Amino acid sequence: MSSTQDRTLSKSLGNIDALALGFGAMIGFGWVVLTGGWLESAGTLGAALAMAVGGGIMAVVGLTYAELTGSMPKAGGEHNFILRALGPRPSFLGSWAITGGYVTIVAFEAVALPRTVEYIVPGMSRVPLWTVAGFEVNLTWALVGVAAAILLTWINIRGVKQAGVVQTFTVLFLLAIGALLLLGSFTGGEAQNMQPLFTGGMAGFFAVLVAVPFLFIGFDVIPQSAEEVNIPARKIGSLVVLAVVLATAWYVMVVLTTSTAMPAGELAAADIATADGFGALFGSELMSKVLIAGGIAGILTSWNSLLLGASRLIYSLARSGMLPEWFADLHPKYRTPHKALMFIGGISMIAPFFGAEMLGWLVDSGAPSIIVAYFLVSVTFLVLRRREPAMDRPLRVGGAGRGGELIGWASVILTAALFSLYMPGMPASLSWEPWLIFAAWWALGAVFFFRVPAGIPAGEDAEAKVLAAVRARSGAGAAAR
Repeated sequence: MSSTQDRTLSKSLGNIDALALGFGAMIGFGWVVLTGGWLESAGTLGAALAMAVGGGIMAVVGLTYAELTGSMPKAGGEHNFILRALGPRPSFLGSWAITGGYVTIVAFEAVALPRTVEYIVPGMSRVPLWTVAGFEVNLTWALVGVAAAILLTWINIRGVKQAGVVQTFTVLFLLAIGALLLLGSFTGGEAQNMQPLFTGGMAGFFAVLVAVPFLFIGFDVIPQSAEEVNIPARKIGSLVVLAVVLATAWYVMVVLTTSTAMPAGELAAADIATADGFGALFGSELMSKVLIAGGIAGILTSWNSLLLGASRLIYSLARSGMLPEWFADLHPKYRTPHKALMFIGGISMIAPFFGAEMLGWLVDSGAPSIIVAYFLVSVTFLVLRRREPAMDRPLRVGGAGRGGELIGWASVILTAALFSLYMPGMPASLSWEPWLIFAAWWALGAVFFFRVPAGIPAGEDAEAKVLAAVRARSGAGAAAR
């Protein structure tokens, strides 16, 4: 059994590192491959409006996270918040939900990378293996994703500071691509290409809005790494909201600039609309490949952040006795949860062997789990405001009165409404494949859910009580054997 000292994470992240983790996590590869579909579904202003509304919803949720992160700056974020307010089993559900969202995006990026590299290096696919949903999976194609999974897992095991440095430099490159998009739109774009401004009605709007939870997941990586951030608790919470605002601006900018590049019909027919549009803005095929390089940067930033976030959640669940203690071990030299990292890294190594059709399924399957976690955090915010009004809150959103509770209620209602969009019969209902992946993740979670002791009350010392109960039960079981 590891000592307490062995489970102390290293505080080595600063302001910029933490912001780069949160912002970079939200700017993955979706903006490269999905923008053409957004424009086709909702039109230029319809898609931009959906992104702005979605960003507003995430900002409201982010405010609840900001206050809770400042009050409980510990690794695991949601795990600690919900445990204190609602108790162990709801905490497990929220933690498992957000971990599921992280895992689907890590797997998404592992599949997106070879698809992107193939755009730059046509013909790289060799040695056919099998076909999944009409897509032929080739060994060389899949190995690109596997190699990246190994590299990023190794970087994260080496230490959070190393992962933070990689993240910061990659985000800076991504921002340079964004600046070029703006420049190209102003110098080579055509306003008439932005037509139609609206299309598809409310169904088109919701078709874009439903992708928001998947696109914006990542601001919550900042709470996951709060135990490793060497800045005041109040600032950690503020960074959560700032990351959401920056991501919203990014997605709206991408929609508007891409729409000026070509007529909507040509963008819809393009292989990767944002890349083809970028090339058209500058009249150069080479610039299409430059934007794809930006897409690769987005893949790496999102992958790196969410690998870090998922491993901290698994580590926190294990540290409190809700998952096997094996996951709570820290590397003896680097003080990182290396076993949790290897588990998530292993999943990302498998994902490319399911082919490119997996991309859409992963986007859709992770979103409902993400919303479940956001809903539980919103409820947690309200419960703690009522039950523990004197709790230390370095960052108190909405003031001490009803303003804070209004933010909490808005977050509860908005997250519940978002979840309803995925249900059968709704404009953005999901197909059976995403629900199958969703069900598989929660079936695995059920195996561990009943490991969590029932009857332990919520509160500041709930984690210690759960761990003591799990160990007592394990000791009794060993004695009986």
